[in-house]
Amino acid sequence: MDGFTAWLLRHAADEDAIGELARLAAADPDWPEGPDRLETFTNHLEGSGATRATLQNFTDAWVRYASR
Repeated sequence: MDGFTAWLLRHAADEDAIGELARLAAADPDWPEGPDRLETFTNHLEGSGATRATLQNFTDAWVRYASR
């Protein structure tokens, strides 16, 4: 099973909030590869000063990822 980052990056061409998040992750040299836990990515985003909108986009993406 692919991890969240691999799943997210497959959406980089999407013209929606998940695509925007994917492009942000692709451009971030410190984007975590794992562990594949919600907290891993939330901590990274909060530590890098992500906006509330970006955090919400991440949460939406995580829910979509987890429900697949």
